[in-house]
Amino acid sequence: MTARPKLLVLLGPTAVGKTALSIELAKALDTEIISGDSMLIYRGFDIGAAKPDIEERQGIVHHLVDIREPWESYSVQEFQQEADACIREMAARGKMPFLVGGTGLYVQSLVEGYVFNETGSDPAYRAKLLRMAEIEGGAAVYDLLCRTDPEAAKTIHPNNVRRVIRALEVANLGGESISREKGEPPYDAFVAGLTRPRPELYDRINERVRQMWADGLADEVRGLLARGVTRGMQAMQGIGYKETAAFLAGDCTEQEAITAIQTATRHFAKRQLTWYRRMKYIHWYDATAPAEKFLNEILSDVRGFFKKRSNLDSV
Repeated sequence: MTARPKLLVLLGPTAVGKTALSIELAKALDTEIISGDSMLIYRGFDIGAAKPDIEERQGIVHHLVDIREPWESYSVQEFQQEADACIREMAARGKMPFLVGGTGLYVQSLVEGYVFNETGSDPAYRAKLLRMAEIEGGAAVYDLLCRTDPEAAKTIHPNNVRRVIRALEVANLGGESISREKGEPPYDAFVAGLTRPRPELYDRINERVRQMWADGLADEVRGLLARGVTRGMQAMQGIGYKETAAFLAGDCTEQEAITAIQTATRHFAKRQLTWYRRMKYIHWYDATAPAEKFLNEILSDVRGFFKKRSNLDSV
């Protein structure tokens, strides 16, 4: 039997401190990073996506970053395929595949080997749902999904109108569900999670949003809109982008936009933590501990985990 590829995963809610730790872990392990964040794939979406810039990356290669134009769609199935290709290519080069991300469905589908259905499309029905979203709002479409396919609704954010519509389209075509089935775990994975006390995490989120605005989030969004990116595109549904676009359109004040981003991001972090609680195999680490302490603790646990697995494989 062929041994499964090794995989190190680092996850945690937004603003918990994953980026800085991931760089130190990658340097210590002499490896590269595979992004598991659904917003980092888009070119030009930098400030609002908290995308680490070249200086922050400190020479560490990052995969699955800036791989799509803003007007292109991207699915969890595509992520699975592209991340798997990265994992196997890195393993072939003797590098420890290292996935870093906060998109729960992406990470869980990869680690647990989810198999998704392959139902086709229904353009007319999709157009009807798009009109419904435009007239009645995305919440109305999401409510319809909750009634039609409650299990799928649990895995999709209400603001992700594209995926909500896709789930309804799948259900309408054949009564299938876009919700996933578990396959065989394809990797020998050690999953590390970072956590902080909720009040501290929320303070960090609020400060991060203020800093994003100071760094020019409004100018970034203004530039994207000037390039032809529209408010209805999948990429522009990301937290920070839709609120800023609303401000630029005159739908709210600057302070209202900032507050809305902070609130939406806190709610997102709460949903992330709820999602991660389903993943019972996560090894949790306190991000408030001295950086060197928990870095060494994670490295020790990772090396011990894979050494033990190697010994078992040789039996």
